[in-house]
Amino acid sequence: MAGQTVSMKGPVCLIENDSEGKLCVVRSALETLSQIEQHVVVVAVVGLYRTGKSYLMNKLAGTNKGFALGATIQSQTKGIWMWCVPHPIKSDHTLVLLDTEGLGDVEKGDDSNDNWIFSLAVLLSSALVYNSMGTIDNYALEKLHYVTELTDLIKVKSVEGDVDESADYVRFFPSFVWTVRDFGLDLKLDGKPITAHQYLDNALKLKPGTSKKIVQYNLPRDCLRKFFSPRWCFVFERPANSEKMKRMEELTDADLEPSFVMQSRDFCDHIFKEVKTKTMIGGLKVTGKMLGNLTEMYVDMIRSGQVPCLDNAVVALAQIENSSAIEKAKAYYQQSMAKLVVFPTETQQQLSMVHASMEREAVAIFMNSSFKDEDQKYQKELMKALQEVYSTICEKNSQESQRACTHIIEHIFAPLKVQLTNGSYMTPGGYKHYCDDLKMMTSEYRSTGGKGVKAEEVLKKYLNDKESTGQAILSADQSLTEAELRAEEEKAKREASEQEKRTMEEQIKVQELLMDDQKRTYEEHKKQLLEKMEADKENAKVEYNRVLEAKLKEKEDLLKEGFHCKAQEMEAQIKDLRMEQEEQEKAKPSIWKQALDNIGTAALMIPGWGKLIGVGMKVGSHFMK
Repeated sequence: MAGQTVSMKGPVCLIENDSEGKLCVVRSALETLSQIEQHVVVVAVVGLYRTGKSYLMNKLAGTNKGFALGATIQSQTKGIWMWCVPHPIKSDHTLVLLDTEGLGDVEKGDDSNDNWIFSLAVLLSSALVYNSMGTIDNYALEKLHYVTELTDLIKVKSVEGDVDESADYVRFFPSFVWTVRDFGLDLKLDGKPITAHQYLDNALKLKPGTSKKIVQYNLPRDCLRKFFSPRWCFVFERPANSEKMKRMEELTDADLEPSFVMQSRDFCDHIFKEVKTKTMIGGLKVTGKMLGNLTEMYVDMIRSGQVPCLDNAVVALAQIENSSAIEKAKAYYQQSMAKLVVFPTETQQQLSMVHASMEREAVAIFMNSSFKDEDQKYQKELMKALQEVYSTICEKNSQESQRACTHIIEHIFAPLKVQLTNGSYMTPGGYKHYCDDLKMMTSEYRSTGGKGVKAEEVLKKYLNDKESTGQAILSADQSLTEAELRAEEEKAKREASEQEKRTMEEQIKVQELLMDDQKRTYEEHKKQLLEKMEADKENAKVEYNRVLEAKLKEKEDLLKEGFHCKAQEMEAQIKDLRMEQEEQEKAKPSIWKQALDNIGTAALMIPGWGKLIGVGMKVGSHFMK
């Protein structure tokens, strides 16, 4: 998805604490996100304060400076800070970096603030980086107790009561990256070399038993395994000596330990290549603008004492994004038509062709920005909105055509007016001269361009207005015999009937093209709706396969570790997941049929069509008589 983005010179605060200590969003940061129409990859870093989180985020941003670093025991980052930069690999994505307030800061004395900061990092990111010092041991995992409290801080569905939804977290939670700083051990297990990822997997192994101590030991490990997939680990040696560490912002790679530089580069490369686009329920890909709206929703929920709910957030976000998508598509259509249409168009077909092209692009804009449009409510609104604009354009085209034709007639038939004023035709043989002049000027009028869709109708009115004049000249022409007089009267009637026929044909042709426009509108909306539903189906399938793969792996690991009861629980979750997928597949044909029926009904009931086509039906019926 190509689109507008921004490249910030440095980080800004996205979420802070107000004077009462409550979390609040920073409006200027939301305005920055609102300008990003690209999909986003969101990397959030969390961890204990003074563990060097900000350094890693600066490296991801491609610089040594940006997020505040410090050499004191005080936490430098407060709240959540944001830095949006072009993604170094995915040119159609923006990389959003979120640096969070250090957890466990003794100066705060408020655990609930830490819990909400951690929860927001989980809710907003597509990759959660947990940064710690030393090794991954039981002490380090106990410090990650925030993960065990997520079940009280995040809801998946809007349901009453105490419902355990933790089995669904893996569907919506980000990937997990544990970065271990100042790592001084050899990566070996049982004397054999292992990778950092294997080191993490080994650290997350569960202990058998049911004692309180073992349950406490297993809890953070079990949560990490169940909630986050995939999980990765990177270890970093100490970057430099203590003196150099005090001025990290001033140092270049040449001043740091080569092994640390290489480890940092491997970490960044992995994040750039492996971390996916931020998604929501159903595999919906998130843009910067959507991320801003989500941030505001989640913080508002927390401020009001509610637990952030993913389902509610999606519904609320859909209302905002779908309404915005209509306005964006309508504005594009209006601006494009104003730019491309020169009034009057020579034919209705010319206008219809421009309309078809711009409508197709406007619908595509809507489809790219909309989601969860149940019953096609918003698509139907778009169809109606575009038709109202098109109806107005068609009316203006008719008016401009009438104005142009009137002006052309005044110019071409001006000599006839002079002759009539002078009485030049009120002589023997004058009627023939009058008819010849009228015929010549009519022919010139028809060959003149720039008349538009009302050419014959305006000419008919002019000729009708001249009928009495022609009759008077005919009656005064004494050179004609009685028989010749009657013959000329019959000829005039035939010519008037022929002009009536031309006018009717002109109107019917316009109305037929307008009806073709209606059919094309339905077909275009149907085509793009089917394409979107197919894309949504594929996104959901990707999400399903990812979750299924994660649960299958966890089941296999549990069996290897001897936790057969837990493996059976995981098998039950896998069975439920597959059953849910099967039910969705069975329901798809009826859902798709209903969606197309909704669009078809909407196309027939658009008010503008009655205004444009109803008259044409009457004209056609009259002509057929």
